[in-house]
Amino acid sequence: MWKNRGRTSRKRRRKQFSRLPSNGVNQSHILEYIQLRKWLKERGFDDRNLRPAQFSDTGRGLMTTKAFQAGEVIISLPEKCLLTTGTVLSSYLGEKIAKWKPPISPLIALCTFLIAEKYAGERSVWKPYLDILPKTYTCPVCLDQEVVRLLPEPLRRKAQEQRTVVQELYTSSKSFFSSLQSWFTENVETVFNYDALQWAWCTINTRTVYMKHSQRECFSREPDVYALAPYLDLLNHSPNVQVKAAFNEQTRCYEIRTESHCRRHEELFICYGPHDNQRLLLEYGFVAINNPQSGVYVSADILLKHLFSADKQRNMKLSILKDHNLLENLTFGRDGPSWRLLTALKLLCLGTDEFTYWKKVLLGDIISARNEERSLNIAAKICFSLIEETQHVLHQISQMKKDKVNFENQLALVEVLRLEDLTILQTSAEILYNLRTAVT
Repeated sequence: MWKNRGRTSRKRRRKQFSRLPSNGVNQSHILEYIQLRKWLKERGFDDRNLRPAQFSDTGRGLMTTKAFQAGEVIISLPEKCLLTTGTVLSSYLGEKIAKWKPPISPLIALCTFLIAEKYAGERSVWKPYLDILPKTYTCPVCLDQEVVRLLPEPLRRKAQEQRTVVQELYTSSKSFFSSLQSWFTENVETVFNYDALQWAWCTINTRTVYMKHSQRECFSREPDVYALAPYLDLLNHSPNVQVKAAFNEQTRCYEIRTESHCRRHEELFICYGPHDNQRLLLEYGFVAINNPQSGVYVSADILLKHLFSADKQRNMKLSILKDHNLLENLTFGRDGPSWRLLTALKLLCLGTDEFTYWKKVLLGDIISARNEERSLNIAAKICFSLIEETQHVLHQISQMKKDKVNFENQLALVEVLRLEDLTILQTSAEILYNLRTAVT
């Protein structure tokens, strides 16, 4: 306890605390956040435990003004603050959506509302929230194709699939957008253009929380599980924390409860899920440094490139691996080649006289010293091949950063991903060297 509780002592303590290193710069005084907090307060949310801040490593986030203990609710956002399909249906769009055939999806309903409200500007009730939403995103669907080509497989393929999904969504929704023309003085094709839909889709894909809603006849059969949560969505991701998040039916609030301790004046994190960096980049547009969930994927094509083409049993081996779902999610991680990758390689390296023991390989049994050595040698070759490819791409990125200044942020993101991959592969190479030394 403090011995001196006088004014001088309080001033001294404040001065001491002001010198403590802070991980973030308080942003509470910025007009956009002042207006957002005022807007939220009118809807029943008046939190004093978190404040918006700018952090050097994670960017915009929320800083604690008090320490949180494990099991404590860190944020409780009233239902009135959430933007859901219920919000859309109770708006001017509700009647139009109810009559439209065939029914639109809950996702398109939310996208339409976001685009229309953003266009409304000062007239939008949701303006304080819309003002703090990102103007642009870094999900693969937003990346230039030259940058996408620098992504590793299977992320490159998934990025193209994501782009196709958004393009098809836009094409299939054009007729519904056209039906809204009477509400706009400007041509709806200008208001609801592809860039606008891409922005709205990214907003929903990267910022919504999971909240299941009852099925409504006015919507298609796709799941209605989205809720945009103003202020709460400023919380950044960390793979090293655990939280519980759900809508509380009793309090009618969306609540997040931490399962770990957080100190005062630190950034408060939540966990978006046990995602590797490729998944984080695909779904949220960022990469987590030193992500323990991350790995470097080895495709079936890469496997085949390093195997003996003269092996007469190769097709049978591949068929067995496919039947047992062992041609996907093969990775190198921070602890070396995954069990799935080594098991696939051990089966593919079985000699003609060993093939009958393939079931034992799947059970994790050691078949022979020769099989162990072969599989580790091929794993090492694949690892070094991926290291070379990653280093080559990093060199390309370095060159493009000089020539393509407009892509600087996009290239920096892919560079971080590739550097993380390189660290993982180099660590795996060392582990494989030790494993190979042990069996020879």
